[in-house]
Amino acid sequence: MIKAGIVGGTGYTAGELIRILLFHPKVEIDFIKSTTKAGQLVSETHQDLTGTTALSFTDKLNPEVDVLFLCLGHGNSKKFLEENYFSDYTKIIDLSNDFRLKNNSHFIGKDFVYGFPELQKEVVKKANHIANPGCFATAIQLALLPLAADKKLQNDVHINAITGSTGAGGSLSATSHFSWRNNNISWYKPFTHQHLGEIGESIVSLQQNEANLIFIPQRGNFTRGIFVTAYTKFESSLEDAYELFESFYANAPFTHISKKEIHLKQVVNTNHCHIHLHKHNNLLLVTSAIDNLIKGASGQAIQNMNLMFGLDEKAGLQLKGNYF
Repeated sequence: MIKAGIVGGTGYTAGELIRILLFHPKVEIDFIKSTTKAGQLVSETHQDLTGTTALSFTDKLNPEVDVLFLCLGHGNSKKFLEENYFSDYTKIIDLSNDFRLKNNSHFIGKDFVYGFPELQKEVVKKANHIANPGCFATAIQLALLPLAADKKLQNDVHINAITGSTGAGGSLSATSHFSWRNNNISWYKPFTHQHLGEIGESIVSLQQNEANLIFIPQRGNFTRGIFVTAYTKFESSLEDAYELFESFYANAPFTHISKKEIHLKQVVNTNHCHIHLHKHNNLLLVTSAIDNLIKGASGQAIQNMNLMFGLDEKAGLQLKGNYF
């Protein structure tokens, strides 16, 4: 069995990671570190796990675990790795944005690979350290990468994406409080969202030039999921677009191209992405939907782990959505 350690175990992302790993056929959770809740039952924080696990949080680390998941706030993974030793064979999967960009991918002798399986699966398989993509970045890249691979992102790309409240984390703020979020919608960080950097680097790796991404992220009045609509000029036919996408994702078990219009409930609580294409005059509209906590975070981290350890890519991730 693969022994896994989790650092930063109390947030939404860690809760999903724990839930999925508890039922993974090849993984045993060795420790879940929390400096604020050491000694407390994990199920007291992640109450959906009541009756499922007797694990407790700890303030101790096992430096000999096979894989380490870092579920720390952005900027904290670097500090943690500077202060703590792990064995040379411990594989590290970081879910923050500390190592995603190429300029940040080399750190204290560790080389972090951008862990996007649909883009560079073979590279992930050989990696020892993974920078897990961001949630918006995952949903948007899945919508755009086939076009970049065919050098089709040469004009402005207009992107609108709405995310659930869990994307803001568990700490309350003015815009995550129920009274504000319920029956409400708003944009934030227009044109400047931090995930644009990693998206841009992936696009350049495929078409050798940047694309002008005009991105408006929005806060939705639901708890989980990301729904993306992106459009750009596309002179070929809709049939050509479908062929392009189906070919690009032929070996991607979690990405599905739908001829019917899609909606968010199809993917919530799963590691799947659904994509739909629509043509209007010379514009191609690409719609993609994911669960921000699973495919956009913990599920993708486990997908990366499966590849790194030579397991079935789908192991532990056969999760089904629920319309209700």
